[in-house]
Amino acid sequence: MAEKIKELTKHEGILEITVGELMDIQAGNYPDNDALVYADRGLRYTYKEFNEICRMAAKGFMKMGIKKGDHIAIWATNVPEWVITQFATGKMGAVMVTVNTNYKLFELEYLLKQSDSTTLILIDGWKDSSYTGMINDLCPELKDAEPGKLNSQRLPMLKNVVYIGDNCPPGMFSWDQLMKMGADVPDDELDERQDSLDPDDVVNMQYTSGTTGFPKGVMLTHKNIINNAIAIANCMNFTDQDRLCIPVPFFHCFGCVLGTMTCVVSGAAMVPLVSYNPVQVLKTIEKERCTAVHGVPTMFIAELSLPDFDKYDLSSLRTGIMAGSPCPIETMKQVVDRMGAKEITITYGQTEASPAITMTRVDDPVELRVTTVGRSIPGVEVKIVDPETGEEVPRGVQGELCARGYNVMKGYYKMPEATVAAIDKDGWLHTGDLATMDENGYCKITGRVKDMIIRGGENIYPREIEEFLYTHPQIVDVQVVGVPDIKYGEEVMAYIRLREGAKMTEKDVKVYCEGKIARYKIPRYVQFVDEFPMTASGKIQKYKLREMAIEILGLQKVASIETA
Repeated sequence: MAEKIKELTKHEGILEITVGELMDIQAGNYPDNDALVYADRGLRYTYKEFNEICRMAAKGFMKMGIKKGDHIAIWATNVPEWVITQFATGKMGAVMVTVNTNYKLFELEYLLKQSDSTTLILIDGWKDSSYTGMINDLCPELKDAEPGKLNSQRLPMLKNVVYIGDNCPPGMFSWDQLMKMGADVPDDELDERQDSLDPDDVVNMQYTSGTTGFPKGVMLTHKNIINNAIAIANCMNFTDQDRLCIPVPFFHCFGCVLGTMTCVVSGAAMVPLVSYNPVQVLKTIEKERCTAVHGVPTMFIAELSLPDFDKYDLSSLRTGIMAGSPCPIETMKQVVDRMGAKEITITYGQTEASPAITMTRVDDPVELRVTTVGRSIPGVEVKIVDPETGEEVPRGVQGELCARGYNVMKGYYKMPEATVAAIDKDGWLHTGDLATMDENGYCKITGRVKDMIIRGGENIYPREIEEFLYTHPQIVDVQVVGVPDIKYGEEVMAYIRLREGAKMTEKDVKVYCEGKIARYKIPRYVQFVDEFPMTASGKIQKYKLREMAIEILGLQKVASIETA
């Protein structure tokens, strides 16, 4: 841009810039500020250094033959290369497709196929998952392929696999090779590519499960995520003096918009953890004098429950975001009183909204921060409508929460019908969440129109699990519901009808799921039944299945806490 906007967060109106331009502006505004810090790795980049590294990676992608609009999937924990990829793709025009670190073979194959990804960046693995093992299972041709020339029968679009780590496996580029390849591309070629990008181009694609069964690729633009991050920063009073500890995963918007992007639009320091560990969170806050920390309620609960919690110096903490599931009032009070994050905020949204829709403000009383999800963020309209008629309801009356503004996604990738179902002709995104709004515009989420389970901040759509379990030859019918859980908010329960004469145990069901669907989606409870409760018109009554589950499992006390 001809002139650098010194304080992006003070800009009024919607900014029409790309992620690449944003990085250039902030490298000029705050060259010596910490941009990216890994406390446990001794890694520290200033904004000037980080911008140069992102440029080199961007040129490496270009040398690899990746064109504007091509899809690059990344399957990794919160490693430094993830953040570099986020901003490098924003410079050279590729679309970064985020892969859930919990995914297994079945989910990975679907995502890579549906997204048309030409490139996959991955680490060796995480927890009990071998990512390299899974990609080799999907593409046995990889081990004999020349890097960049994969010819896979099952994944015909996939050509490049880039490995983050030492001892690069056969058929893959190493991350170091990618960076060295960048030296072969002149700077002006990258500048020309970056200048050709439009703020309305898709820059990021995240997969969110859907009631129709399989996950949908949410297409988010430069304008979507930059302006959402600016609004979030404003609600938190974020500045270039802030330092944000980011223990939430990057593959969700919580990590890569409310986290990294919110820091960059503010000139603040990103201080990520490679993976969540409550002790490391507190150590990092103390060591790096973090002023903010993000997390879902279960993360904050784990941190506060550490036996040596009081030995950590958290006096630098001021704010942060708690989101992903409802916040218990006692947890919020402890985050304020014991952690010292007196200006902690609550954010509500969904991937389709880039993600924030409503948010509390730093000066809202604690009661508002635990009983509501705040009011609409700057530049976003919110209304509550009757789900049947679509008419707006009076204040205090329950209906479906709808949002409209710069933050609404471009659509679902290759799913035009699903896009039309989610965004109406007037541009309103229908969230599927039931809510009420008070006279001051503060919203309370009261339930869900759509059939979704939220387990520890992860959205789980029963239909996806049902579709998978239908692939078992002995299962004739299956219904999945959420049941209340004291730790995760909800757990997954499957009611299963077997074929005549078939025999299965709960363990058999779980073993069948292992390695094929993410661990958090595997039903914790399984109940074998002969029939399901039905309406007169033959529709299965899932709410009755949930009531039966509460009775069978003896969860009445947990259910009463949930509805209190």
